[in-house]
Amino acid sequence: MPRRHLWMIMIFLCGLFVLAGYRESNAVAKTLPFRQGERMVYRAMWGGIPAGEAVIEVLPSVAVDGARTHHFAMTMTTNSQVETFYKLRERQDSYTDIPLTRTLQYRKKNTGNHSRDVVVTYDWKNRTATYASFGNAEKPVEILPGSFDPLALFFVIRTHRLNPGEVIEIPVTDGKKCIAVRATVAGRETLTIDGKVYDTYLVIPDMDRLQGVVSRKGDPSLKIWFSADEEQVPVRIQSKVAVGSFVLELVSATF
Repeated sequence: MPRRHLWMIMIFLCGLFVLAGYRESNAVAKTLPFRQGERMVYRAMWGGIPAGEAVIEVLPSVAVDGARTHHFAMTMTTNSQVETFYKLRERQDSYTDIPLTRTLQYRKKNTGNHSRDVVVTYDWKNRTATYASFGNAEKPVEILPGSFDPLALFFVIRTHRLNPGEVIEIPVTDGKKCIAVRATVAGRETLTIDGKVYDTYLVIPDMDRLQGVVSRKGDPSLKIWFSADEEQVPVRIQSKVAVGSFVLELVSATF
């Protein structure tokens, strides 16, 4: 075969591979129920008392150790009404790989009653995570393949098509422990928030072993109600903390 024809065939095949890769990456992107710029604002309630605000958002991608990431952030701020008892100024940042198969870095900072400045780094070559508080690193812990941080869990669950009775198993680590979280789709419920009716799936992730919580039977430390639509956004979040339970209710969303 003439060399010119051989080169033409090679160029044609390379073009096909590039096109296939482009289509595949686009298909992956289209299947994700979230995108950069998504911002959800929540009203925080503590025992029926307005307690402040929380925001969950998808920020522009940044590089972690040279790799592009999904950047998720969550901020929580209490108001003056409850700060006599409990002050919270917390921000969490989660950085996952673009295919959403694992976390690359996790940060948690609190300037409220309980000061925190935590960075969890992930060494996927040795499959370990290292928890550092105010720059003081602890002994690395072994992690499961495809492990995520606690904030990324909200977004990973959204990539599954939820059905009542389904159990989704997701490895999660906070840098101190690593467990296979079993997120159970407990049922389908209707919620009304500020006059707006939401059709939702109630998901209960088994987070107690990760958080060191000894909860009573039937009293999980975390409940999440996801909208029963294509986006499957968290509409309501109930979380137990040291001073009681916080409830977050969605008041606005930008996609």
